[in-house]
Amino acid sequence: MFPLKLVPDDTNIPFLKYRNIAMGFSILLIIASIALCVVRGFNLGIDFVGGQTIRVHLDRPVPIEQIRAKMSTLGFNDLTIQEYGGPTEIGIRTPLPEGDESAAEVAATKMRGVIEGGVPGARVTGVESVSGKVSNELFRTGIIALVLAMLGITAYIWFRFEWHFAVGALFALFHDVALTLGFFALTQLEFDLNIVAAILTIIGYSLNDTIVVYDRIRENMRKYRKMEMPALLDLSVNETLSRTVVTSLSIGIVLAILLLLGPEVIFGFTAAMLLGIVIGTFSSVYVSAAILLWLRLQPDSFVQKPAAAGPEGERVAPREIP
Repeated sequence: MFPLKLVPDDTNIPFLKYRNIAMGFSILLIIASIALCVVRGFNLGIDFVGGQTIRVHLDRPVPIEQIRAKMSTLGFNDLTIQEYGGPTEIGIRTPLPEGDESAAEVAATKMRGVIEGGVPGARVTGVESVSGKVSNELFRTGIIALVLAMLGITAYIWFRFEWHFAVGALFALFHDVALTLGFFALTQLEFDLNIVAAILTIIGYSLNDTIVVYDRIRENMRKYRKMEMPALLDLSVNETLSRTVVTSLSIGIVLAILLLLGPEVIFGFTAAMLLGIVIGTFSSVYVSAAILLWLRLQPDSFVQKPAAAGPEGERVAPREIP
């Protein structure tokens, strides 16, 4: 029985031949994503804007408009109702009422009475409240976590490899994060702490894939010092292509099943992860490798130059500074 090979050993795809098209496409997507984030913004969840979320279990499905009509009797018109995993599990999100914590507790008690008393078979299973101060702190710390993760990764790659690779990895990570944020600005899916966790996971996955490619590039630079750089990069990407495809495909299949069959509460997280896997694979193959050419990386870039020669042709060691 022969093992299944998704990518043959003799694969030789000229990826770098299309680097200008791929990079141009990536830059256009980054610009469009940033524009979407600025113009449309995000549908921020309760974690970032504050408010109350009441989780309700129904013995049988009830039209959402019926629940909305019941809630409107209390004056709650600015609310969001969505299903969590099925038509019998719903969440009702409302802004926090003005006042102290006691006002929020009173409002929650009123909503519980209206739901359990006015909707047959309804039972409140949980109430979550996040104040505006806490939500602002969560938003700020979430942004700081993303920035520190990217800077820490850049410092590690600079130390582990060279500055060319650090800049390439940072640009690839920025590409992945920007496109993911643009997707949420376009679709207006709820953006909460789960999405921040998904983006951090995407950063880790994309970095892992990029480092595998970079490690093979550096190894081949030591072996083929006279090879043209585009050919060397193509060789390195093709040699790691099997690992990239198998890893991305196996994770992608699991995420696709969760996206189609999983509960509604993790839909945004799963969608972000699946998109990030696709974008991260693309950036590892095209963006992170192609940008090394823009940075003038050469096969002999890291080869130590011979010491300067004296008048009679003998090597002269660097003069020691007292």
